[in-house]
Amino acid sequence: MVLSAKIFKIREEVDLITISEKLKGFRKEEEIEEGKLITEIENLKLGTDYIEGLFSQDIPITFYHREGEKTIIKTIEAPFLFQIYNNKIFLVILEKKRLANNIANQLSKILFINIGSIIEAEIPSETLRSFHEANPEDTKVIFFDNVDIPNIEKLSLYGSQLLNTNLYNEYLSHGNIWYIVFKSKKFGIIVGITRDCVITCFSKIEPKEFLNYIKEEVFPLIK
Repeated sequence: MVLSAKIFKIREEVDLITISEKLKGFRKEEEIEEGKLITEIENLKLGTDYIEGLFSQDIPITFYHREGEKTIIKTIEAPFLFQIYNNKIFLVILEKKRLANNIANQLSKILFINIGSIIEAEIPSETLRSFHEANPEDTKVIFFDNVDIPNIEKLSLYGSQLLNTNLYNEYLSHGNIWYIVFKSKKFGIIVGITRDCVITCFSKIEPKEFLNYIKEEVFPLIK
């Protein structure tokens, strides 16, 4: 099973105890024609340098068929982690990019009244480049963006092409590294990382171990 996560940063000056107090027991209900939509924070746990929990939300989904529309209610459950690292608080949400962004904005409203206090984390292109060049044999895929060649938006290298230094350097002269897929030496898993801190694990792994991987190998890359 492929696991996805996205990392965010907290802009505001806040401590974990305050975050925990604001999230504890949070529950919001909304009535729609098809039933009740519930958004709540569950399984909240405060540690010395972290907060973990589960963001649960009901979402209406409409299907179209010959007899008309039908709406059902689906519940999404996304584990999250607030972690102190280098005197900063990072937020990791175990969900795909679009949902993770939505949940981050909702958490920002709960904690700080409005959106914008929880923002995207960023890994510099130069850091991804250094990360790849330190262990090129472990890299499986590289995507380049901001390409200056007309009508070409992205360039990519796969497999044996990655060992072609001339081709790699040529692509670097035209764009920036946006995404790499590689094998982690320490954890032995295949992982994809983008500059906006979307992390995808293509190997079989438990969510808790995935979070440990992110803390150990991805946090140090963040700007």
